[in-house]
Amino acid sequence: MLNESVERLPICNLEDRALSPEPAVFVVFGATGDLAHRKIFPALYDLFAGGLLPEGLAIVGFARRPYADEAFRDEVKTSCAAFARRGSFSDKGWKRFAERIFYLRSDLDDPEGYRRLASVMAGTDEAMNAALGGRRLPSNALFYLAVGPAYFGSIAERLREAGLGTAEGAGPGEGWRRLVVEKPYGHDGASAKALTATLQGAFAEKDIYRIDHYLGKETVQNLLYLRFANAVFEPVWNRNHIESIDISVYETEGIGERGGYYDAAGAARDMMQNHLVQLMCLTTMEPPASLDPESIRDEKVKVLRSIDAYSPEEFLRRARRGQYARGSDGAGGTRRAYREESRVGPGSTTETFASLRLELDNWRFSGVPITLSTGKAFAERFSQIVIRFRRPPAALFAARCGDALASNELTIRIQPDEGVWLRFNAKVPGLAAIKPSELRFSYRQVADYLPEAYERLIADALAGDSTLFIRADESEYAWRVLDGLEKAWASADPEDSPERGGLILYPAGSPVPMSGALEAAAPRAAAASAATSATADPTAGA
Repeated sequence: MLNESVERLPICNLEDRALSPEPAVFVVFGATGDLAHRKIFPALYDLFAGGLLPEGLAIVGFARRPYADEAFRDEVKTSCAAFARRGSFSDKGWKRFAERIFYLRSDLDDPEGYRRLASVMAGTDEAMNAALGGRRLPSNALFYLAVGPAYFGSIAERLREAGLGTAEGAGPGEGWRRLVVEKPYGHDGASAKALTATLQGAFAEKDIYRIDHYLGKETVQNLLYLRFANAVFEPVWNRNHIESIDISVYETEGIGERGGYYDAAGAARDMMQNHLVQLMCLTTMEPPASLDPESIRDEKVKVLRSIDAYSPEEFLRRARRGQYARGSDGAGGTRRAYREESRVGPGSTTETFASLRLELDNWRFSGVPITLSTGKAFAERFSQIVIRFRRPPAALFAARCGDALASNELTIRIQPDEGVWLRFNAKVPGLAAIKPSELRFSYRQVADYLPEAYERLIADALAGDSTLFIRADESEYAWRVLDGLEKAWASADPEDSPERGGLILYPAGSPVPMSGALEAAAPRAAAASAATSATADPTAGA
């Protein structure tokens, strides 16, 4: 529990600066898909249960499966009961929520379906008017693309053709219209730039909301508060005091049933280009001029622009890539190798682990190594940022203890066990000795529940707050870095040494590597790959 004196301190409430979600027609394209049912509809229900969903908001599912309104509502009910916030779902609440839900059947590329959507929005669709029973739909619209990336551009173009875009401005009496786009946003810089051009041909840039769900997490949002609301941190948040920064996301699971997507993407495209780069920007950005969205996003772009255009040889020196081989599940069982997963090629060299050490060519962090690393099928699951501070001068304790004197570290844990902890050195009671200790803050101590990222992001999109969404130039500069890395790996021999771009095979269930140094696991991986070779690719031991 918090100290009673802390609990009595006043709270600086910033909600008066926040925009409020506005009534709208919330159109979910791909409404019968997994993302819609696991994340979007439960998040909408949780907002409703919390009194945060605006009155009058209507939800329209847009997909090709043949559902009537009531049948579709039953499907959504099942999803909300399974995935909504614990304790928020009730049959009584559901009945009031279900009145907002409607279904429009159409193929995603059928212009007729979009013309009908336009008539629904205009209030001229007889079937919808009958279902509404005299109620009127809001004039605002939010179009959520919960579909595969191949459909992003075509849906935007169909909306424009139906008169539902905003690139040419709103007509008389029309409300706002916004387009929410999921990841992956392009496969590389060229495809992302082409997609941006297509989307901007249908919607104004201010109306395009590119989602990175990591930015909706409470602990990620806390980065700005932690840095800029505390005098104890901001003065030392620079190259004079910080030795290194590690930003990492590790998972215990393999790729599951995502082989078709993952084998064409890999760890760097899947996680580094978006989540890890965004965490780096929030960790290293300069103080924004204000809390408005564009000021914050301007500073994030400055971080990305400060990364040098490394040569292929430099990228290989700074990066490592790996792939999980057959390993142990920790209970005596065997975990299969990546090359044995469904829809993965037997000789695939796609990385399931990636690390990259960057440096920012700016005043605050020049010379400070920033390591981004991510991997699947490891022994632990966590997402965190570790700020490692420089050791004190080689006098007094540092002179006597050397490496035994632990560095001070600030760990910002994003998941699980969300919180912040500071490692420091303290005297051992009764002895003339020093050992590391920790000060810990846990969000679970002060909150019974942390809102799901999609709750915050959906509410912000309805309010017109783009702070936590990706701007077009952010995406462009992030891809510039990843394109250089991918180009270097494409020209490297997967069987070469790690520092020359070779692929390191690590056993599934391996310990998480420290600071992205996976090469330490390479000797173990050789044995694991030999065990895989009988059932997987004969080159797996490379």
